[in-house]
Amino acid sequence: MRAGAPVLPVKTDHFSSMALVDSPHKSELREAGWHSRGYLPHFDGREVPQFVSSHLFDSVPASVVARWRRELNASNLIKDRILLQRRIEKYLDQGYGQAFMKEHRIAAMIQNVLLGFDSETYRLSAWVVMPNHIHMLATRLENYTLADIMQSLKSITSHKANRILKRHGQFWMPDYFDR
Repeated sequence: MRAGAPVLPVKTDHFSSMALVDSPHKSELREAGWHSRGYLPHFDGREVPQFVSSHLFDSVPASVVARWRRELNASNLIKDRILLQRRIEKYLDQGYGQAFMKEHRIAAMIQNVLLGFDSETYRLSAWVVMPNHIHMLATRLENYTLADIMQSLKSITSHKANRILKRHGQFWMPDYFDR
C-alpha cells in the first residue's frame, strides 16, 4: 500500500500539513472534526475510510529528518512538504531501525490485534505490516474516535511485543499519520 506518506511528529512549522494550533479558524476546524496536538493534523469528524500509518520509534531518526529539512528550500512550502514525506516513506520502506516486525511472531501478533478490533471499533478494509511500520485502511465506528482506536492498538501491541521480545521501553512513535 503506497497511498499515504508517513510523517514524523514535528512541532508546527513550514513542514506541517496544516497548522491547526495557530489557525484563526481553529473553532470551525474543530467543529468539522479536525484536531492537532501541535504537529500532525488529524480528521475525526465522521465515519469515513481513513488511511493510517504508524511506525516504530526508531524507524526514521530525527537527525535524518533534520538533515533533510536543512537541504530543502523553504520558499516552496508545499513542494518541500511533499518531498519530505516522500523521503520519509522511502526511508521507512528500507526497513531501518530495529524493525521488530520483520520477526514473524511480532508481525502476526500485530495483524491479529488489527483483525481483533475489526467490526468492534472500526471496519478494516486493508492493512499491511511492514518491518518497521504499519498501514491500515479503516473506517471508525460511530462511538469511537480514531485517536482512541490508535491509542488502544499501539498500547496493546507495544506491551505484547515487548513481552515477546523480552524488552522494555518505547515501541511506537508517539503519533500516527492519517488521511
